[in-house]
Amino acid sequence: MEKIDPGLKNLNNVFPDSFTPEQLAKAKTLFLKRLAELAHRHYGGKIQVIPKAPVPGYNWFNVWYTPGVSKISTDIRDNNDISYELTNRGNMVAVVSDSTRVLGDGNCTPPGGLGVMEGKAFLMKYLGGIDAIALCIDSRNGRGENDPDKMIEFVKMAQHSFGAINLEDISQPNCFKVLDRLREECDIAVWHDDAQGTACVILAGLINALKLAEKNIADIKIVMLGAGAANTTIARLIIADGANPENIVLFDKDGPLDTDRKDFKEDKRYYRTWEICQVTNPRKIKTFEEAFSGADVLIALSVPGPNVVKPGWIRSMSDKPIVFTCANPVPEIYPCTALEAGAYIVATGRGDFPNQVNNSLGFPGILKGTLLVRARKITDNMAIAAAHSISEFAQKKGINPDKIVPTMDETEVFKEEAAAVAMQAIKDGVARINLSWDEVYNKASKDINHARELTQALMAQGFIQSPPEEMLKEALEWSVKKAE
Repeated sequence: MEKIDPGLKNLNNVFPDSFTPEQLAKAKTLFLKRLAELAHRHYGGKIQVIPKAPVPGYNWFNVWYTPGVSKISTDIRDNNDISYELTNRGNMVAVVSDSTRVLGDGNCTPPGGLGVMEGKAFLMKYLGGIDAIALCIDSRNGRGENDPDKMIEFVKMAQHSFGAINLEDISQPNCFKVLDRLREECDIAVWHDDAQGTACVILAGLINALKLAEKNIADIKIVMLGAGAANTTIARLIIADGANPENIVLFDKDGPLDTDRKDFKEDKRYYRTWEICQVTNPRKIKTFEEAFSGADVLIALSVPGPNVVKPGWIRSMSDKPIVFTCANPVPEIYPCTALEAGAYIVATGRGDFPNQVNNSLGFPGILKGTLLVRARKITDNMAIAAAHSISEFAQKKGINPDKIVPTMDETEVFKEEAAAVAMQAIKDGVARINLSWDEVYNKASKDINHARELTQALMAQGFIQSPPEEMLKEALEWSVKKAE
């Protein structure tokens, strides 16, 4: 065992050598959860608001506030679009959630989602140079039910303070109605990252995995576990990018999706799921065994594992099977077990395993590109453009079975992604302003570099303190004891 590094770069080496791969994976999960609890308490959360303008002297308060600022109000009154230039609106995103589907933990109550939404805001700033604020709202009606119409109305009322809205952790079926209505009724871009963001990064990883396996997306057989907002959107995007829907079988907890699923047909709230039922699995495959036999790809976003996906299912797949098991916080099968069963490439949503296909690779760049051209919406074409930008960036760097997508510390990927998304927004006719690829790239670079340099400067000067060694040690000792 090594002493734990404050940068958490050597996690595999700080646990007992006697741990099995399964124990090691469990211990890391426990460590990260315990450290999160201790660190959030120590720092009191993870984001703050600081000025971006100077105060050279007392009278600057009269510039930034009254009386000078009244000129800003009247200018914007006469031309609302210049709010993007005279305020921070053009770089501000609201992360909106009702906290009904927080990671794998379900309904956590409105304030229960704050930790995740603050995390989203944190990553937007550090990875995308975007300012963001967490808004966890209570959308319950008088019967205690979460009402999608209340969330829709809230976002429509709040939209004039932001350049884009990031929806997060909203349960089915409300998430479908909330996104689709807001995409049409808001004058700013509305993005559901659990669905669209995850789909974008999964598609990027799939493109490169298929390249390594020397397979064509039009020919592959795909099994999908979980039919929530993420997997149904993944299905839609990969079909739009060339996959044959007749070769796709999705399963939810009640079985396969096909035209026999009258529950989805009759419940109009599940219209997006019913669309998938109508185009996939025409042979009406009913069992896991039949679906997995000869399949090329597994995409699982179902329930936390580690024993949800059986090794035998992977053994029955085709040559060079590709396995994406992305449940949080524990994948449906641990990568080591999947590889032992014959998987060629394994990807998860976690950064402590190879091939993290997490939406964090997508939303900072996608939203940055969207904001820079002031797009009114984020189209599926923009998400697909982002996916190809991510995959092409990884190919330029060099891909292999343990590296099919970039990692979050490869700063350039977000800049290129922002430019690709902005260009597609202009092509799709949803951008308010036209910029060149270079203009978007350079502005994104400036903002992303500034955000990182600001954070590093605050750390160097002690305004943000390093994590105490005692905290790291406590989390490590606790996790080892629990995993033994």
